[in-house]
Amino acid sequence: MKVFVTRKIMESGKKLLNDAGIEVTEWTAERDLTQEELIASCKEHDGLLSIGSNKLDAHFLQSCSHLKVIALHSVGYDHVDTETAKQLRIPVGNTPGVLTDATADLAFLLLLATSRKAFYQHKKILNGDWGFSNPSDTTDLGIELRGKTLGIFGLGSIGSELARRCKYAFGMQIIYTNRSSNLPAEKELDAQKVSFEELLAQSDAISVHANLTPETREQFNAAAFENMKETAIFGNAARGGIHNEKDLTIALKNGTIWGAGLDVTNPEPMDPGNELLNMPNVCVLPHIGSATIETRTAMLRLAAANVIAGLKGEQLPNWVNPF
Repeated sequence: MKVFVTRKIMESGKKLLNDAGIEVTEWTAERDLTQEELIASCKEHDGLLSIGSNKLDAHFLQSCSHLKVIALHSVGYDHVDTETAKQLRIPVGNTPGVLTDATADLAFLLLLATSRKAFYQHKKILNGDWGFSNPSDTTDLGIELRGKTLGIFGLGSIGSELARRCKYAFGMQIIYTNRSSNLPAEKELDAQKVSFEELLAQSDAISVHANLTPETREQFNAAAFENMKETAIFGNAARGGIHNEKDLTIALKNGTIWGAGLDVTNPEPMDPGNELLNMPNVCVLPHIGSATIETRTAMLRLAAANVIAGLKGEQLPNWVNPF
């Protein structure tokens, strides 16, 4: 059995696959494959371990209907046509759970860094502007999060871990919007479920941790930002498609909201000339929520387990399109 991997992977992951009798072929070029390149490569393999945002749509799946398994090196699978994969009986697996803490840590980092204009202040040092300070100049001043209200859009496992950090470290009040109630969070953290409109109006900081769906796509748009507090911070560590970036830029320039901390952008990658990167009240990172050695190792282990099970004809440990 042979598996094609769309990136170079750690030796520990290759060993897991090799020890299971699976031959591994890695894409080693420092660029993403085109879809046609991916199709051509997969035609010579039995399984796919997909790392990155390769578009696995109906065209790809129908062209590679022979695949016995598609293992994703991610939790999200919005880039996969899972229904077509199900119809073709191609099992798709993801890597849930293991990146919860790392992503929650990063979301917390972004909220705090944004509130203190940390990236902007760092750039001042690089630009030789660390000099005379005027205490009456509010341009350099941040805002405090302690005791404020955190609104979480999508209170799942990552959102819950962020809520714990904000509740216990900063005494923040937690409100959230979800399709269903999160009773454990309500009991432990005194979190209150509110409508989307109430979340916008009441939050001093909003952090996005929902899946990208047709319903959530660009849900944070001009109308949403208009209904947030002028002193509010918007954070997104989920999927860039959940916010409209042009509307966000205008809201920040006009003072409709106070700041933004983003680990995901719309589109990705962000253009290095994007004006958000030079705003004092904006912090942007290049989608690194899971980027720790421990988390990436654990993700690869789960992805390898999905590959091994799929090539053996067994049920995937983390199966997103069961049939």
